[in-house]
Amino acid sequence: MSGTLIWDEAKRQSNLRKHGLDFADAAEVKNVRFTMPGSKTNEFTRAQVLAAVRAVPKGTGYVWDGVDEDDRPLNAEELQAGMAAAVNKRGRPAGSGNKEQVAIRFDRDVLGAFRASGPGWQTRMNDALRDWLRTHSTLT
Repeated sequence: MSGTLIWDEAKRQSNLRKHGLDFADAAEVKNVRFTMPGSKTNEFTRAQVLAAVRAVPKGTGYVWDGVDEDDRPLNAEELQAGMAAAVNKRGRPAGSGNKEQVAIRFDRDVLGAFRASGPGWQTRMNDALRDWLRTHSTLT
């Protein structure tokens, strides 16, 4: 980074209120490198980074300012609900277990008539077959 730093004062004040970071501090640190271990431009060892993190006094971590609801930490109940939702399987809900998928061929006009009846045509076709079984089968 080189040259003079320029910023919008209203944005600087907003950033300071919301995050506690002042753009003015960037002028002091603009030439300091702070990268994670493994980088070719790293000036700190892993031990130095860990020591710096551990040196932060307890209780000076993140504190919600009450302004932006998106920044609010979850309470225990919300966190538990989120973890439970993550555990649930994704995809289609489990069926009743009474259905079996098969490959079957129907005449186009028969299939077209059921499809033309709109959403739920497969259920109506199943019901029509069930009605036929009631009147034509000895297995009732």
